[in-house]
Amino acid sequence: MRNLFIFFFILILTGCKEETLPKPKAYLSLVYPKKTYEKLTIQRPYTFHILKNTNVIDETNNWLKIKYPSLKASIDITYRPVKNNLKELLTEAEKLVFKHAVKAEQIIPKDFVNPEKRVFGSLYEITGNAASHLQFHVTDSTKNFIKGSLYFYAKPNYDSILPAVNYIKEDILHLVETLEWKK
Repeated sequence: MRNLFIFFFILILTGCKEETLPKPKAYLSLVYPKKTYEKLTIQRPYTFHILKNTNVIDETNNWLKIKYPSLKASIDITYRPVKNNLKELLTEAEKLVFKHAVKAEQIIPKDFVNPEKRVFGSLYEITGNAASHLQFHVTDSTKNFIKGSLYFYAKPNYDSILPAVNYIKEDILHLVETLEWKK
């Protein structure tokens, strides 16, 4: 009887041992609607196509805010006329990009050149927990200059918002590809 008791005691101690490991944090799996674009209807010295399910906020000085309500994000567009100050505008735009270098893991530039439409610029992809993950600027180099920045209305956690960043990046690329300057 004593041996049977010891046997069950050892069996219970060794057999019922279950390792508990901390569970990894999970992120939501987001499903995005199919994209359809429309031409910007607000009068500006420029025009481009925007995603239909965004809200465009008209701001002063030919600036815009393109809001993505379901993603809690916006693309802030600033416009400045070029008045013999292109170098200053480019320097200012790049300073704003590299201001995020403190939190950024990497800053990846991509250049745009479309001589037919006179659209020249750069897109900067900022990886890591920076405040803005995409910034861009475009110009015709003589009269017009646009700078845009993507912002999320949440604490930056790059891994969790990366799908949304990639979703909006397509819209920014489409914006630049369809950009036209008005005469």
